[in-house]
This record gives sequence, C-alpha cells and structure tokens, in this order.
Amino acid sequence: MSENVYREVSKLVDEEVAKFVDRTNREVDRVVRRAMGTDARGGFDTAHWQARLDELLAAHHVPGAVLAVLADGEIHELASGILHTRTGVEVTTDSVFQIGSISKGYTAALAVLLADAGKLDLDAPVVDVLPDFAVADAEASRTITPRQLLNHTSGIEGDYVNDTGRGDDCLARYVEAARNVGMTNPPGATMSYSGTAYNVLGRIAEVITGKTWDEALKELLFTPLGLGHTMTLPEEVLRFRAAMGHMGDPGEDPVPTPLWNMLPRSAGPYGGISATAADVVRFARLFIDGGTAPDGTRVLSPAAVEAMLNREVAMPDEWFLGAHWGLGWGLFEWDGARGFGHDGSTFGQLAYLRAIPEKGLAIALLTNGGGAAPKVYETLCRELTSALAGISMPAFGPPEEPPAVDTAPFTGTYKREGFLMTITDRPSGEGVLQLTYEGADGLAGTFDPLVWNLTPVSDTPARTVFAGRRNEKDGWIPVVFYALADGSRYVHFGVRATAKATA
Repeated sequence: MSENVYREVSKLVDEEVAKFVDRTNREVDRVVRRAMGTDARGGFDTAHWQARLDELLAAHHVPGAVLAVLADGEIHELASGILHTRTGVEVTTDSVFQIGSISKGYTAALAVLLADAGKLDLDAPVVDVLPDFAVADAEASRTITPRQLLNHTSGIEGDYVNDTGRGDDCLARYVEAARNVGMTNPPGATMSYSGTAYNVLGRIAEVITGKTWDEALKELLFTPLGLGHTMTLPEEVLRFRAAMGHMGDPGEDPVPTPLWNMLPRSAGPYGGISATAADVVRFARLFIDGGTAPDGTRVLSPAAVEAMLNREVAMPDEWFLGAHWGLGWGLFEWDGARGFGHDGSTFGQLAYLRAIPEKGLAIALLTNGGGAAPKVYETLCRELTSALAGISMPAFGPPEEPPAVDTAPFTGTYKREGFLMTITDRPSGEGVLQLTYEGADGLAGTFDPLVWNLTPVSDTPARTVFAGRRNEKDGWIPVVFYALADGSRYVHFGVRATAKATA
C-alpha cells in the first residue's frame, strides 16, 4: 500500500472512529439525562417524571397526586392515581386539591399588596385598623403589628379553630371570639407558627378593601394572575374534579375521610384555598418574575416581592421548611441558591410548594393523603432540583454517631393552649428521649397521644437539636430545645414554640 493511500485510509478510519465516539457519547448523554429526568435536549422529560410519580405513589400507598413544575419558562403538569378510593375516579391535571396552609402565602401577598399601596402600615399596631382586636394578653393586644402576624412572631396561639358560620361575617366573628386566645410567647421573642394570626390578617384585608377576604383575593390576585382553577368556597370546587382526602399510617392503604373538608369557612385565610398544582405554580411564578403576571400585568411591585422574600426572622428549627421566615413564606438556601416555599395539610390532603427564583424553578405537589406522602414529596423534590437546577436538597436526620447530650435540662412538661408535651428519658431502644404529644384543656382526650423517639443531632450553647420519629417507617423531624433572652426554656416542634411548664 502506497504511503498516500495509507494516509487516506487512516484518515477515513479516524473519521469513522470519531463519528462512532460522538454517537456513543451522545447516547450516553441521552441515557444519563433520561436517568436524571431531562430529555435529550436538556428539557423536561415528561415520560421519566410520570414514571417516577407513578412509582412513588404506588410504593408509598398514596391514592393520587398532581405535580406541576415550572422549568425553562414552561409549566409541566402530571397526574397520577385516583381522586377517591371508593369511586375510582382518575386524577387529571385539572383536578382540584386542598392546599391547606399554602393559603397563607396568598393572604400574605394580599396584605403586602395593600401595604405597598399605602393602605396598611405593617409596623403600626393592628388596633389601628381593627380597634376591637384583642387576645387574652392586654399588652400584646395593644402592640402586635401586621408584620408580626406575617412573620409568625406575634406570639398568638396558632391553632384556634372556630366555626363562625358560612356568612360573609365569619372572619369578623372569628376575630371577635379570639379575644380569649392565649399567647405562646411574648410578641417578637421567637417564631411560632400561627394560623390564628393569618385570620386576623384576612380580617384586616376585609376592613381595608370593604370586601370579603374571598372577594379581595379574586379581584387583586386570582383574576390578574389568571388563576381560573383556584377558589376558596366548596360550591366553587363543585365545578371541577375534586380530590377526596384519605387518612392512614405509612405503609398502609389509606381510607377516605368522613367529610370532604372539615375546616369551616372562617379558616380561609390560613388554610381554605383549593387549586390545581399548575395554578399553585402560577402563583409562585409571580415571585420568580418580580411581581408581574405572564401577560405583563403588574400585580406586586418589585419592592413588595423583595419584602416578602426578605429574611425577617431566624428559625429555631431551620430544617422543617427553611432557616428563615419572610412575610408569608418559609425561606431556605440550598447549595447557595435561595428559595421559598410552604407546606399545607388538611384532613387527609397534603400539599407542597418549593421555588428557587434564580433558577426559574417552582415545584408544586398536591396529594390526597397517605401517611408517607412526605416521602413522595422529598424524593421528587430532591430529584427534580438536582436534574433541573443542579442543586442538592439537604436531608435531615441524626449522624451515624449521635453526640452525647445531657438530657436533664430538657425533660419535663411543655404546654401551650390546647396541647401538652411530656419529655422523658428513654431507658432503652431508639433515641435517648421520648416526646408524648396529647390534647389539653378543651382538646383533652380528642385524639390518642402520639409518641416520638428523639435522637441527638447537635448540641450548642444556643440550642440542642434532636431528630424525632414515631417508628422506622416515618421520616425524621426536627425537635429543637432552646432558651429565650429571659431564660425561659422552649421546645420548637412542628414549627411551633412551646414553653416549658415543669421540670
């Protein structure tokens, strides 16, 4: 073979090898992307995420769910399972679920919108707008501000439920009846989650706008954002395919709740909204897009968006939702990227929202029950944020070798209105402490006591952190012990502060 022919043949072989390597690399890349949940072009891989949603619901005995993801400027919708185990009606992407406490983000946006328009001073006392506002503590009644209501530092006991009827005056009557509600802590002393505070915010919006909370939301938020599948009243839900809640322990097939919704109309501002997952993501997109609707309509000013996402208060428990709280949103930071979100639960329905503005990513998962729904959310959210934003969602749990902790300062009883926690040493088995949670006062005997085993995570002069779970099927939840400036001891559990009553 002549040297020239040899060079030509070698060139052809090299070209074919290069093509083969290129094809192989592209195929490997396609497989990797599919495994990570992105298609060959780097976009959202609908087939992959549909399969994951189906698999996770089946594995964790969750009857049905809808998932909506904002990625690359588009909203992707997926549905899986059934709406009601006794009817077998399939979940579709336009199915409506109860979003529970995610509703607080909408009430917060309404309050901040009114403040931005100069109609509400967030730092003036609530009594300036509601002269008859009062709780059991007279001094707190005079000083609590809308900002403290928004960022959960008002100290108002948060789980006051009162069915004040179906009339348009339900919030006015609720706030009037709340004058006997007690305090978990002095205003501004610590963060303690309060649904009661958000009902006060709802009533403030009514007084300022001259409309019901429901009407004000529709006019100022739902309509300009095009949220046609978001509603506050059950008669509105009847126009759509609606999910039924289900209750059950992890690993078991859940059963339908006896009622579609056990919350009264007066619970609206803190937990009464129903929506599709896509509409929840559309609302979150408002904060990603700087306050504008998709058609360019200005709904919130950039300053209002910034205010809601500003780190207002540090969380004693930085793992449950985020290390800080803003005006309405829990705020987290994963791999240096800041995000916001909220969880929601009603009787038998669980909802989750997380958004990372700088990545243009928002994830909403709405489920109709099952004790392991949180595991479905955690798995999907971790995989989605990794695949679509390159971000690792942190996990919470005890280290392989938990630190040694002196448990004596933490044992005893902790009490807030309606609830009692008893912390005792655990002589053997999982964990070193045991937390027993039960109803007290008017709620005494209304549910069987719940027991968590606590394992140490970290111990510092500022706080001692434990990871708690009821059994090996449960996920870990944070239980944080700490002291206020006056030396009073508290436990932060379920995003609520509870003072120590006895040693």
